[in-house]
Amino acid sequence: MTFIIIIIIIIIVLRVASNFLMTGSKDYLTYAKSVQVGTQTGVQECKRQFAWDRWNCPDSATQLKGLKRATRETAFVHAISSAGVMYTLTRNCSLGELENCGCDGSKNGKLGGRGWLWGGCSANVEFGERISKEYVDAEETGQDSRAAVNLHNNAAGRMAVKDTMTRICRCHGMSESCSVKTCWTQLSDFRAVGNYLRIKYSHAEKLDIDQKRMNAGNSADIQGAIMDALGSIAQSELIYLQDSPDYCRKNASLGAHGTEGRECLLHGQGLTQGERRSCRRLCHECGLRVEEKRTEVMSSCNCKFHWCCKVHCEDCAHVTVRHVCGRKDGGDGKRRDRGPK
Repeated sequence: MTFIIIIIIIIIVLRVASNFLMTGSKDYLTYAKSVQVGTQTGVQECKRQFAWDRWNCPDSATQLKGLKRATRETAFVHAISSAGVMYTLTRNCSLGELENCGCDGSKNGKLGGRGWLWGGCSANVEFGERISKEYVDAEETGQDSRAAVNLHNNAAGRMAVKDTMTRICRCHGMSESCSVKTCWTQLSDFRAVGNYLRIKYSHAEKLDIDQKRMNAGNSADIQGAIMDALGSIAQSELIYLQDSPDYCRKNASLGAHGTEGRECLLHGQGLTQGERRSCRRLCHECGLRVEEKRTEVMSSCNCKFHWCCKVHCEDCAHVTVRHVCGRKDGGDGKRRDRGPK
C-alpha cells in the first residue's frame, strides 16, 4: 500500500473519530484498525479484478477524495472500498475481536424454513453495515449529484457483502438423520464480493438527471432532480455520471495512465480469460505492438553439501521473458476500437 493511501485512511479515521468524540463515544478507537484493514482489502481486490484491463485500478484511483470524475470505475472503487470495510468489521465482530460485539444470535431458535431452525454463530452484518456506514459515508459532505452517486455506490458495496453471504447448516437427530437442522449465515470469501461487484460494474447505469432542474439554482429543485433520478435505480446497482475516458491513451487530467509499457501474457498454461486476451486488449486494440523483454538473472544452482559443514553452489544464469506493450515503429499509435476497458 502506498504512503498516500495510508495517509488518506488516517484522515478518514481521524475525521470520523472527531464525530464520535462529539457524541461522547470511544468505540472509534476499537474500530479504526478494522477500517484500515478493510480499506486495504478493498483496494487489493480492485487491483486483482482489473489486473489485465486497460484501467487496472492504479493507486491514484484508490484515493477517494482525489477522484476527478464520476465514472463507472469510480463507482467500483467506492463500492469495493465500502464493502471491504463492512466485511472486515463484520468478520472481526463475529470472531469476538471487537469489544462488546459478537455473533448475531437474534434469530436463534426461530423457524427459518421447512425442517430447519436458526442457530449457531451468524455473521453480525447489521453491526458491520452500521459502523462501515458511519466511517465511509462521513467522507461525503456535499449535497450535489456527485455526493449522492458516491453514497449510492457505497451502499451498493455494503449490499454486495450481504448478497454474497452463505447459509451453513448442521444436522441433528438419531445418527445424524437430519430430522432437524440448525443453520447460520457466514461471510463468503471476499473474492466472491469482488466478483459480484465486477458484474455490477459491467452493468453500471449512467444517472439521467433533469438538467433544467439542476440548472435552476434552487436547492430544492436540485435535490428533487437527484432523488427522482435515483428513485428508478435499484440500490444494488452501481451508477455513474460521466463516461469513461480512453484508457489506451495517457491523460493525467482524466486519470488515464495509458497502456504503453504495460505487461501482458502472450502464452502460458492455465491462464484466465482476462490473461489470455491481455495482449490483444492492452496492446493490439490500443494501436501498440507486443515487445519481448529478456532479462538475465543470476541465481545459485547445483548446490552440494560438503562434510562438514559447508554448502558450495555455482552461479547460474536464468533468462526471464516478459511481454509489454510498445509503440509500433513509425506508427501513430491509433487504436482500433473505442471501448474504455
